[in-house]
Amino acid sequence: MSEAPPQLTCSRAGCRNAAVCALEWRNPRIHSEDRRKVWLACGEHREYLHDYLAAREFPVRMVEDPTAAEVR
Repeated sequence: MSEAPPQLTCSRAGCRNAAVCALEWRNPRIHSEDRRKVWLACGEHREYLHDYLAAREFPVRMVEDPTAAEVR
């Protein structure tokens, strides 16, 4: 019997919805150019999380396939 892969869930605090995209970002004050962090987002929180990072002037890129994001 094969196990189903774990469901990717939204990174928004308290949200357990399935992720539909990933946000690759970094804090330029503490991360080098090659360092990236990843937050996953459901449809309801994708813009909220993107805007949260962008408001802090963090470079952020939305990846439509949450499994395609790279943690570097």
